[in-house]
Amino acid sequence: MIPLLLLAVLSLAVTSCTQSPLDKAVKRVLVQQDTTQAQFDSLCAIIQQNPERYRQYLTDDDQINVVELQALIERVGSDLRPPMHWNIATYGQQELSLTIYFERSGSMVPYDNTGDRGQLKKAVNDIINHFPGHKVTINIVNDGIYPYQGTVDEFLKDRNIYASTAGVGNSAFTDFQQIFGAILKAQNANNVSIVVTDLIYSPKDASDVSITKILNEENSLATSIFRQYKGKSVLVHQLMGDYNGKYYPYTNRPVEYRGMRPFYLLVIADTPVMDRMAAQGDYAELMHPSQVRNSYRFNQAEATVDYCVVPDWKDNAGRFRIDHKDASRLLKCEGDKTTGIMCFSVAARLDGLQKDAAFLADASNYRLQSTSGFQLKVTPITPDMVTGNNKMYLDGKTHLLTLTGKMSGPRDEVSISLPNEMPAWIERSTSRDDTNPSAADFSTTTLGLQEWLNGIASAFGTGGNYTTLTLRLEH
Repeated sequence: MIPLLLLAVLSLAVTSCTQSPLDKAVKRVLVQQDTTQAQFDSLCAIIQQNPERYRQYLTDDDQINVVELQALIERVGSDLRPPMHWNIATYGQQELSLTIYFERSGSMVPYDNTGDRGQLKKAVNDIINHFPGHKVTINIVNDGIYPYQGTVDEFLKDRNIYASTAGVGNSAFTDFQQIFGAILKAQNANNVSIVVTDLIYSPKDASDVSITKILNEENSLATSIFRQYKGKSVLVHQLMGDYNGKYYPYTNRPVEYRGMRPFYLLVIADTPVMDRMAAQGDYAELMHPSQVRNSYRFNQAEATVDYCVVPDWKDNAGRFRIDHKDASRLLKCEGDKTTGIMCFSVAARLDGLQKDAAFLADASNYRLQSTSGFQLKVTPITPDMVTGNNKMYLDGKTHLLTLTGKMSGPRDEVSISLPNEMPAWIERSTSRDDTNPSAADFSTTTLGLQEWLNGIASAFGTGGNYTTLTLRLEH
């Protein structure tokens, strides 16, 4: 026994002695749970100060190889008890720049009167003020793209931005092909572009053209522009603002209107950049503006979400046992002895899916497949629901997905998916005749909105799911 014990001690000593300074630093960070940007920078400094020793953690151009460093962190973390993890995917990335394209057309000017509440200008100011870093550029757009002549601070303080930009470009029409084509062509990998617009397609010399022809042209134009840039993602935010002045319908015969009108923020970026912003809280105002009414992202890939079955919950009925080798497999499933009903809840973290709270809480947005006909209820998790007994299951999760039904056979596979479909708000917000400001839906609709967004969808392709959870049930 003594030689074996001595051998074990020597083995531990050798292991400790052979640990590199980088290994030790990683272990210290994990144990202290100080997983901050500062600590990531300190690990990078160790690597860069001894590039020969840590060559595997550097790229060919001597930048930090985040993939290899992540693998080291996982190896060190897996040896700790309990195992610890630290996702460094968002560290070491280049600072993003922001470019604002502020539309100055005839129908945009009435959104920023000095006597109104100025929701449009506030929405843009909020994004600029909360955008990390200081690389901000502002352009004015209509028949072309024109650099804003003031500073960013002057833009933020300007109480009548349309008055101060009078004479910039031709406000009689907006050249979507020129504007969006130039934005997509000029955008680099670390840039975020935001188009501030009413999204009304108003081509030059269209006064005698039928509305059907205009809308068909708009749809085809959107597809032809965006199909060349399938590596991009587009996030469309719909907001509402006060409108006071002349409105120019497709006939180009202006009408006076005072009331609310929709406007839009179109966020355009490379898909990895959009994913990065969705994962980082620093970009919350851009991804989820405080004034937003509706949103939809084009070119969003299916995501894997963290979830677990809650073994003991107040709504549970019947019996089941979670397979200790596969947490998505339930064994010995039995319905309630009196009713035959089986009910169980799945705690899931859905906040990474870039959907608003109302969307995620609406069970009708989900698709449920089950041979037994299980029904779904969705409940947001609130702090008061978390107790000592369920903390390990609910902690870090956002929603409870409760399934209720009667097993119709010895086995069932329950699939819960959140389909990536064009949301209903787009059709509800679309007008195909904007000549009557007294119409009941004038204050909430945009001419040709669906045609333009359908064109983008055709360019990127739609379908699939945002996420899918699959559970296997066995008697």
